[in-house]
Amino acid sequence: MRVMTVCVGKAEARPGKKMKTGINKHATSSAMLFGFDGLDGDAVCNRKYHGGPEQAVYVEGNLTRLWWEEELGRPVAHGVLGENLCLEGLDNRTVAVGDRFTIGELLLEVTAPRMPCRTLNDKMGDPGFAKRYIKAARPGFYCRVLRPGLVEAGTVVKYQPFQGERVLMSEMMGHHGKKASTDLIERYRTVPVHAKLRASLSTGTVKF
Repeated sequence: MRVMTVCVGKAEARPGKKMKTGINKHATSSAMLFGFDGLDGDAVCNRKYHGGPEQAVYVEGNLTRLWWEEELGRPVAHGVLGENLCLEGLDNRTVAVGDRFTIGELLLEVTAPRMPCRTLNDKMGDPGFAKRYIKAARPGFYCRVLRPGLVEAGTVVKYQPFQGERVLMSEMMGHHGKKASTDLIERYRTVPVHAKLRASLSTGTVKF
């Protein structure tokens, strides 16, 4: 597995909106530094829902990007989904909480799936795309940075699946915002989930 693209975005105005967005990512050929708070120079405009140590880096698998091209019947360029990294040969459906990716010196750990929003609808030119994204059950995923490092396109990636309970991104997406059974709560407590989700478990609801 290799890094296909490293994508970075700047703060840009949204037509008719007060808040800017950093969703417009573009591939770069430069080596970029990924720190504990994310990709150096990458804009994060709404920190209530984006960014921070628990979702410092957003990743898409290239097999999923290609699936979207077939599903939509048009090209989906790298960065269109707002990802920082696109990984060759990766299908998002196989990724679980706690999985790790070693990319050069950089070490990432998966924390949560991407939950789509109206900004993604606008980006894709489809007011129903967020619902379509959820129905597809192939979400990209957020990672915390366990060890910073420089990354560029072509860097070799070592994938280390989590050896404990496997909570897949698609499954976690389906639980978001819902009441959880005692068994599900205990299951989530055995894996290195997003800190917001861990805190939400005390209320009996899955939120991240």
